[in-house]
Amino acid sequence: MKPVPVLTPVTKTLFTGTGLTPFIIRRLLTAVVLILGITFIAFSVTQLVPGDPVAANLGQSAYSDPDIVAAFKAEYGLDQPVHIQYITYVGNLLQGNLGISLSSKRPVAEDLREFFPATLEIALVAVFVALVLGVILGTISAMTRDRLPDQIIRVFSLTGVSMPVFWTALTAFYIFFFVLGWAPGTGRLEPGAEPPPQVTGMYTVDALLDGDFATASQAVSYLLLPALVLAVFALGVITRFTRASVLEILGNDYVRTARSKGLPERVVIRRHVLRPALLAIITIAGVAFASLLAGSVLIENVFSWPGLGQYAYKSAVGLDLPGIMGVSMIVATVFIFMNLLVDVLYRVIDPQMKDSK
Repeated sequence: MKPVPVLTPVTKTLFTGTGLTPFIIRRLLTAVVLILGITFIAFSVTQLVPGDPVAANLGQSAYSDPDIVAAFKAEYGLDQPVHIQYITYVGNLLQGNLGISLSSKRPVAEDLREFFPATLEIALVAVFVALVLGVILGTISAMTRDRLPDQIIRVFSLTGVSMPVFWTALTAFYIFFFVLGWAPGTGRLEPGAEPPPQVTGMYTVDALLDGDFATASQAVSYLLLPALVLAVFALGVITRFTRASVLEILGNDYVRTARSKGLPERVVIRRHVLRPALLAIITIAGVAFASLLAGSVLIENVFSWPGLGQYAYKSAVGLDLPGIMGVSMIVATVFIFMNLLVDVLYRVIDPQMKDSK
């Protein structure tokens, strides 16, 4: 009797082929392994954090009662050995269960669904602003190398990269809210204002879908300042990265050939400079977007923006281990997904690229 092949021809093609579909399948399998590894690292780190989550979540009088402490530990599985807690967590995770938050007493998945859209909204606006302005400023800086515009842009980008995020946020809030009165204040809407019917969780999008342009305008006014502050660091990075990429491409022979043929400068830049630089720009944009999601903690606390950053801060202060794990998982998943998206875009833009097996 012939042995049954482990992989059928179709399955073998899916896992070992060089097309886009096998490439995505391999990356997805790698992502699953990475996520499992991240769960182990994040869980181990939470166990090493000094402090007692029971004491942090129970009052002094309740903590002094052994029966209440024992019931609390039993309810959240804290009375089990650490390895049993981890195995239980991974088993629940595979079923989409992220556990119960020690602080809110709700499923962590529900908390993340409530807080994540606010962070996603501010991060999308921030990365859009940073990407558009960064590419424009970086290109101008490269085209005017060592001249006044280049020097001004380089100082601006270096300042954006160097300034601490919390200092930028506090300074911007003080100037544009207290001094100039241009910013409306903290939060996502005016106090007492009704949020639009939830579809995506992003107020600007939901208000537009509902046809409520007044609420959409109000949401945009509250969104702009924190999004622009969040974009400052990414803008500096993208500007410097674009400048370096464009300068490298400008020295190539085919750019000089295009210019010698009498092509307009805007055509040379668009076709022969920005297009080859697109791969590098996509890379930094993907990393910047994931970093903005992860780095929004201080911005959201300064502007009282009820997003993932505030939830992460409250979870950390309250030693809410399921909450901390939930935030770690969603941030890690975003990083992995953005890397996968960048890899796929590479293959779409340049089909000749071959991934290593």
